[in-house]
Amino acid sequence: MVVANCCEGDPTARKDRVLITRAPHLVIDGALVAASAVGAGRVVFAVHEGSRSGHTLRAALAERGAGTAAATVVEVPDRFVASEASALVRYLNSGDARPLGRFAPVWESGVDGRPTLVDNAETLAQLALIARFGDQWFRSVGSADEPGTALVTVGGAVPRPGVVEIATGTPIRAILAAAGAPAAGWALIGGLAGRWVDLSVVAPTRFTTADLLAAGAVRGVGSIIVLPPGGCVLIETARILHHLAGAGARQCGPCMFGLPAIAADMSALAAGDRSALTRLRRRLPTIDRRGACAHPDGAVAVAASALTVLSGPGAGHLQQHLGRRGCRAAAPVVPLGVLNPTVFTGAAFTGAAFTGAVRTGAMSR
Repeated sequence: MVVANCCEGDPTARKDRVLITRAPHLVIDGALVAASAVGAGRVVFAVHEGSRSGHTLRAALAERGAGTAAATVVEVPDRFVASEASALVRYLNSGDARPLGRFAPVWESGVDGRPTLVDNAETLAQLALIARFGDQWFRSVGSADEPGTALVTVGGAVPRPGVVEIATGTPIRAILAAAGAPAAGWALIGGLAGRWVDLSVVAPTRFTTADLLAAGAVRGVGSIIVLPPGGCVLIETARILHHLAGAGARQCGPCMFGLPAIAADMSALAAGDRSALTRLRRRLPTIDRRGACAHPDGAVAVAASALTVLSGPGAGHLQQHLGRRGCRAAAPVVPLGVLNPTVFTGAAFTGAAFTGAVRTGAMSR
């Protein structure tokens, strides 16, 4: 089985949606190449319920005729954790869109008990380009350890928000420049489970997994959300934590009780409650890596990142909150979308439905 994850559940990222809108056949090509490589007889394109991506992919598959008879588009609940790899497998098997857990090797036993490969749209598009042009062409740009290109969503307080294709290893300052933004102020890199960084410090950092980690950031979903002057890391983090608490699968204590607790603590800290800082420092390591899936870990990571900022270069701003003077924070910036309150389960899925010349901008081409 090959499952193309086209859901892109993190609201800070738009790269897969842009890719499917502009080049759906490239994503389909990649999925079919992957299916051929692993000997899979079925391909599923997973999209969120009611998304435009589903309509686009169905139309593209219809244009290809009988050659894609083994491929289908399946809609999954529009929930943050519903697009996690094992949650997609669980939904396709039973209609329950919650993660299977940390120790569920879907590559050994996934949909219908078959070994299942789950990749996102960008990865599959890259695979299609490698199959078309060869590995040396792919390695002609990017860094030696991470060759090729990457799609990066740049949003927040930037003049030209959008998705840009870069050679991996491009400095963060150059990525921001493509959006018309200077490398200054605070930004969230990597999505809702990402890290807060001072752009003036990380500006020369290359956009690779290793370089971002060395700079205290993560690649994550490939997004950079820039706060405006006066933007508040504390208030934005509280918003993110409340969103993640509401988006959990509710399968374990860290998700059911831990995430609402740290969200409340972060809000209390923003309101000037000094004891909230002690509670957060006690609770975060208690929750980390204790959940049934990695969802609580992501919330802990972004919360811990905010505390690092607020106890270091942002300490003066934290004292402003603790003095109950508040702050003149700008309007909320980090996109969270609308939290869908619907249940995870849906109609059970039985499997019966399965019956570029230039290098730069190659994927958009």
